[in-house]
Amino acid sequence: MTTALDRATTPPTTDYTARLSLTPSGVRQGRLDGSWWPRSRDLLLELPALAAEIDERWGRITRITVNPAQWPVIPRRIPVTGHTVHAGWFTVEQDPHVMMVCSYAPRRLNLLVVPPQTDAVEAARLMAEAADPANTRTASELLTAEPSAAATGTGTRSDFLPSTVTPSTGLGEAERRADLARSRAASWPASV
Repeated sequence: MTTALDRATTPPTTDYTARLSLTPSGVRQGRLDGSWWPRSRDLLLELPALAAEIDERWGRITRITVNPAQWPVIPRRIPVTGHTVHAGWFTVEQDPHVMMVCSYAPRRLNLLVVPPQTDAVEAARLMAEAADPANTRTASELLTAEPSAAATGTGTRSDFLPSTVTPSTGLGEAERRADLARSRAASWPASV
């Protein structure tokens, strides 16, 4: 059962950064615009860090939608730094592992939500694939897919992108982004 809160409450103060990976600006995007790896399934606790990170890059977040299959409590309003984010939900219409984020810009992002209990290596793989501009899979397909040869280390570094589409800055940029995602995942605490 999903609970919807009608009033914004003050979330506990937890000071940590969002584990977020976005598709580079200006690059042709696939079905997903990146990924987010929350530390829990508590939107009141998790959303402020995500909003702070996205606000800097894409403009102030005004609304999010999630699938209630992954979030036990969905507050209708979530206080974040200096404003309130409105939350909604869809059951059939929205992939259970996607959060749609709308900003004031206006801009809409579809983020893969990596389950909080995912280990760091698997989360790094999922985050890199979701932020890959050549990715054509849905969030649920990514979560159920076997790791690619590049992610398991059985391939070469040059097969980071599964298709022939590479970022406009070349394959070296894709390798740099993959290395960056791996190093970030290695530094993330397993739990908070």
